[in-house]
Amino acid sequence: MSIWVAGEALIDILPAGDVVGGGPANTAKALARLGYEVDFIDGISTDAFGVKARKELERDGVSLDLCLVSEKPTCTATVTVDSNGGASYEFLIKGTATFDFDRTWLPDPERLKPSVLHVGTLATIIEPGASTLFDWALRVGEFAPIVFDPNIRPSVMGERATYAAAVEKWVAISSIVKVSEDDITWLFPEESLDEVARRWITQGVSCVVVTRGAHGLIGYTEHGIEEVDGVKVSVIDTVGAGDTVGAIVVEGIIQHSVAGLTGHILNGVLHKAAIAAGITCSRAGAQPPRTHELIEAMGM
Repeated sequence: MSIWVAGEALIDILPAGDVVGGGPANTAKALARLGYEVDFIDGISTDAFGVKARKELERDGVSLDLCLVSEKPTCTATVTVDSNGGASYEFLIKGTATFDFDRTWLPDPERLKPSVLHVGTLATIIEPGASTLFDWALRVGEFAPIVFDPNIRPSVMGERATYAAAVEKWVAISSIVKVSEDDITWLFPEESLDEVARRWITQGVSCVVVTRGAHGLIGYTEHGIEEVDGVKVSVIDTVGAGDTVGAIVVEGIIQHSVAGLTGHILNGVLHKAAIAAGITCSRAGAQPPRTHELIEAMGM
């Protein structure tokens, strides 16, 4: 059984050049670099950008067997990096292969039985594909736990209430939610981080992992809270850092199960995620660590 990662692979147009991006693609890459069998699920174009994305993902060991091959263009995201290494995005989305999700080609979970589904970012809000993807994910959830990462992009959907409603819909079918503190602050300005996380737990989510940049991570479960500090690094940019955390959370499920992510086990997963994200931040673009780099950084 493989890990399924569903969502967009697009091209980030950075000041230093064009790179393959998209939160889900970054997570798939991070998992493959850690040695896991990963199937990425998206529409990938036959255009030059699509060829670039395909080559890079396959080079890192991501399987694209479950992807749609499409003649529609690839979505692009022009990335602006501020003085602190933070990234903002401007997307060209309409009519692209990247968001062309359809029930006719999405894989059958009953037949293939994935071990985990990781899904998120723009694919969960861009219609009409998002609704199709949601209905499909409901069925996947009958066979595998779902990890949801909203990874919000207000520049694409600025209507806060609509965005929050879409996020809440996905949260309701998820076993684990990985979300940034900035995401929660923007989505739910009237609620604290703790209030939102605890509300999701009471609604049935087993674990909520909140990333706080240099301030580290917090994991919430019905049994309590685990918190770890961030890792001090020389930040080049933060592109892909949260996606790397998502990969480590998925690894935690594979190794310990959803129910097993509590107490010191969850704390250890969060610590590993902080180190992995720090490595990603120390590099330009989304370049998550490989197993040997992470082992070395953890002093194992």
